[in-house]
This record gives sequence, C-alpha cells and structure tokens, in this order.
Amino acid sequence: MAQGGASTDGESRVDLHVKILDEGVVRRAKAVGLDAIVYAPHFTHLSTIRERAARFSDDDLLVVPGREYFTGKWSARKHVLAVDPDEPVPDFLTFEDTVAEIADHDTGILVPHPEFLTLSMTETDIADHADAVDAVEVYNPKHWPWDDRRAREIARESGLPTYLSSYAHLTATIGEAWVEFDRPIDSAADLVAALRSGAPRRMYHRDGLVHQLKRRAEFAHLGWENSHDKFKRVVLPGDEPTHPAGDYPDRFADMNAYGSDGGLL
Repeated sequence: MAQGGASTDGESRVDLHVKILDEGVVRRAKAVGLDAIVYAPHFTHLSTIRERAARFSDDDLLVVPGREYFTGKWSARKHVLAVDPDEPVPDFLTFEDTVAEIADHDTGILVPHPEFLTLSMTETDIADHADAVDAVEVYNPKHWPWDDRRAREIARESGLPTYLSSYAHLTATIGEAWVEFDRPIDSAADLVAALRSGAPRRMYHRDGLVHQLKRRAEFAHLGWENSHDKFKRVVLPGDEPTHPAGDYPDRFADMNAYGSDGGLL
C-alpha cells in the first residue's frame, strides 16, 4: 500500500471528495503527497466554495470546487456529487431535476457512496442516469466492508468507471483514499476532462489499525451529523444558502421537492 510522498512525473494523486477545508487540511494533503483535492461541502453556496477553493490552492496543491447536492425530501434523500459545476444549483430539488440541471454543465458527475444508509443513489438510479454519470464510488472510509462489496457490485453492473475518496469530514482522514490519474491535473478543467473521458487511473487506500480507527471515527461523525446537525438545517426552511428560495433563479423555487411554499415538514 502506498504511503504518500510526491507522485511521479506525469501522474496526479487526487482525493475526489473532502467536506472540510482549512490550513490543517492543506497541510495534511501535502504531507500525504496529494496533488489535488475536491472540496465539496454540504449546504454551501457554490460562490463560497469557489472562493475558498481559490484561496487555499497554491503551486503544491490544487483545490477543485465541488458540490454534493442534497436532493429530494429528508425521508428519501439522495446525494449527487458534481466536480467544478459551472452554475449554482440549489439543494432540495427532486433527484431527477438535480441530475438534469447539472448534466447541462461542463462538470464531472460522480455517484458518492451508492446505496449507503438512506442517503444514496440506488443501482436503478445509476442505470437510469448512466449517460450523465462519469464514475461510481467503490470505497470510502465511512463504509463498512459490506458497503464496499455492494458498491463494487453496483459499479460492475453499471459498467461505469470507478473511483474512491476519503469522503473526509475529519482532517486526519484526508488522503486515506485517493485516485492516481495517468496525467497531470493542473486545473479543475483538467480533472473534469479526466473524469468525463474515463481516463486511466489507479486507486489506493491505506490499511492497518490506524486506518480502521479513522474509519470508525468517520462513521461516528456521520451518525452525529445526520441525527442532529443536518436535521436542524433541514427543518429551518429558507435559512440555508442552498435553499431554492435563496440566491437562485426564480424557477428553482417551483422545483422545490417540498413544494413552492418551501415548507419542509
């Protein structure tokens, strides 16, 4: 198992999904030999994500803006990950409307954690939207072993390229899983092009006791986030920067999965 350090000439190591970004994240990413990370937080307007990605990028680490969209109602939510989307799209649209909107952008569309808990695209969803999807995730540290097996089965059935990521909500998890592309990734456009073309890649994740402890810490954090923090966000209609009633074209208010009045109950 690779243990970090600089990637070889002509190749690029990318962590395709992290939820946090600060000086500690950047130090950690550089220390483990990453060339790029995709910063894709929840409930954050694309303009803010872009500003933060630009601020933390430098010659040694590229931070690519991304959005993990929260689609549909809380009880039937699905996540969709876009890499470097062109235009802001709000959360809480139906799954079908969300995919249709971002498929019109020059962006990479990824399936994060398929059929994981109650917040993921299903095998049927992926099959129905395979023309829009660029890769399916087959490993991240929040998964349990059976989640990894199921993700691999789904990816095989889809016939789509695969990826893995740290899906890091905690700084220590940055770079615990990464993709090594066969080409330089010097810009967000380079990464999108690699994803959309199905560029050759090798995939790695760390192993051993420390990695397993980090996996369990990430899963515990997910439980807290979904049972408390995210719930508070969802029951406050209109307060989120990514609510359809916010800073978006008026047409999105009519596409709100909870209805045009914005009620989330």
